[in-house]
Amino acid sequence: LRMSKGTVILAYSGGLDTSCILVWLKEQGYDVIAFLVRFRVWETDLPLNPVFIEDLRSEFVEDFIWPSVQANAVYEDRYLLGTAIARPCIARSQVEIARREGAQFVSHGATGKGNDQIRFELTCYALYPEVEIIAPWRIPDFYNRFRGRTDLMEYAQKHGIPVPVTPKAPWSMDANLMHISYESGILENPKSHAPADLYLMTKNPEDSPNTPDVLEIEFGNGVPLKVTNVKEGKSKNSPLDIFSYLNEIGGKHGVGRIDIVENRFIGMKSRGIYETPGGTILLQAHLDIETFTMDKEVRRIKQGLGIKFSELVYNGFWYSPECDFVRHCINKSQENVQGKVQLSVFKGQVYILGRESPKSLYNEELVSMDVQGNYDPCDASGFIRINAVRLREHHRLQGVSSIKK
Repeated sequence: LRMSKGTVILAYSGGLDTSCILVWLKEQGYDVIAFLVRFRVWETDLPLNPVFIEDLRSEFVEDFIWPSVQANAVYEDRYLLGTAIARPCIARSQVEIARREGAQFVSHGATGKGNDQIRFELTCYALYPEVEIIAPWRIPDFYNRFRGRTDLMEYAQKHGIPVPVTPKAPWSMDANLMHISYESGILENPKSHAPADLYLMTKNPEDSPNTPDVLEIEFGNGVPLKVTNVKEGKSKNSPLDIFSYLNEIGGKHGVGRIDIVENRFIGMKSRGIYETPGGTILLQAHLDIETFTMDKEVRRIKQGLGIKFSELVYNGFWYSPECDFVRHCINKSQENVQGKVQLSVFKGQVYILGRESPKSLYNEELVSMDVQGNYDPCDASGFIRINAVRLREHHRLQGVSSIKK
């Protein structure tokens, strides 16, 4: 009998890659414990022993999606970070199991060109500094042996590894409670249009219902407390139920599809297609109630923090001291972000209809064109003249020619 090299906790997806990695690790002399995450409702009958199957849906919403909602987290103006937010959630649980089982190794099936290897490993090192990481797609013996899907299929058949009988879609996909992402394969040509049958989470807006759903979302501390379908009178109150219901309504109306080219942390551009129905609805609703209740200058600072948070999360630094600090500041900014937003979801769009809040900074009398209120219009003359000093001096000293540049 060969001496075991140690125990490995493998982040196992059930796909071809990690199925082959599991057997390959055993060939290398490791004891392997498979670790599966339940982010969506599914059943499995995998011939794995030992195996841990963790249902992380509630903690994913409360510990990861909700802080991202508070931050209005969007990477490079468009991507709502569905995969980037999920990785630290998965890796945190993987590390907890590794510590509990006394395993000194963890492993994953992320490629050597992508962001996920960084996100997984930075989280593992932050939460389990002594851990050793086995990344097969960065080990020459592995990637030279398995140069493509055909090599993996042959290896799987040789070792009796169950493989999908249905033909694989010509792109790769990652699905979790927040979104589905699609990349690689035929999508690598940035000019190619996505096939109509690619999207699994959202209806084509052209085929979506001809009547909108009107929702009321109640916020407290910048996170959703309740969602109500105004026409049906149906309400959801728990974080998981709220987010799942918003996914259902957004998906039904084709909300949250984007097709972008983004900048990976590792230094290359990649094309990704994403569908994030519930997250898109929440972003619009939260932006509205936040602007309604937050001081202008505080919000300007908070916007910068939101961009920084998005970059840190995208790059894999959820468990860094700087990200912890930024999250703390953003959470502080949300103390008065409470109230209700009513919106319509229809044909791929989210339309804000109205809002109310006990913490509103909106003064209807002050802003009214019909009532003078506690405001003297004459004060505006001095305000404008003071702001004009800088502009007048600039153009007086720089000359009129600069206007035409």
